[in-house]
Amino acid sequence: MTERPSGHGLMGWGLTLAGAGALALAIIAVAHAALPEQVRPQVAQAETYEPPAEDAAPTGPPFLAFQQPVPGRKIISPWGLRKLPWEDHGRLHAGVDIAAGAGEHVLAVADGTVLRRGVAMGYGNFIEVRHAGGLTSFYGHLGSVERRMKVGAAVAAGTPIARIGNGGTSTGPHLHLEIRHEGEPINPILFLNRRFATPADLPVEMATSISPRVRIAYVSTIPQSKRELMQEKLDKARGGKRHRKLSYDLRLAELALQRSAD
Repeated sequence: MTERPSGHGLMGWGLTLAGAGALALAIIAVAHAALPEQVRPQVAQAETYEPPAEDAAPTGPPFLAFQQPVPGRKIISPWGLRKLPWEDHGRLHAGVDIAAGAGEHVLAVADGTVLRRGVAMGYGNFIEVRHAGGLTSFYGHLGSVERRMKVGAAVAAGTPIARIGNGGTSTGPHLHLEIRHEGEPINPILFLNRRFATPADLPVEMATSISPRVRIAYVSTIPQSKRELMQEKLDKARGGKRHRKLSYDLRLAELALQRSAD
């Protein structure tokens, strides 16, 4: 039969455990002190999220994915300050222009719902689609909008929503595309052909940046009303003298008129 330890035995046993624990703590403290400062383990590090390696495959569908509205067609007029031949000063071109043949399909750039459609001065026929993250896509100068694209209709990315046209104040068949955040236009180039995993990935702040450079726009066709306005400016600048030297901007305007007439 095993004897129960006496009081003195219990005390001795407890002291032995305490001594062993102190020795273990001392060993751990020495081991930690031997580590470089930057790699000492800390409790907070165990709760820190480590992003996956760059070559890791993404999991799950993206929060929002954008594509081209007219695949295979190039942007001919980017976002930024632009001056048209008949304008006196530069102003913000609040989207991008994509040249395409009249009647070509315009595709929704991302999943969403139709926010509005109609006719607006300058834009002609238009349609606007609401997306996640407070974003909308706006399509202008359209030849027509698909009848099934009613306000409130769900739209999947890549769905034909309209056709290329030359409506409004336009210089030839093309699509004017805007991306807007909470109603304010932002640079579409930072969104097209990109996928965003979370709302925090949307480059909204970067897309509001505007270069101070004013670009002189090249146009192939000038609306008749604008042609008359340009000619009036040229005649006034010359004051009846055919060979009077014009300013740089007016020389560009005159060249644009000549090219448009050819």
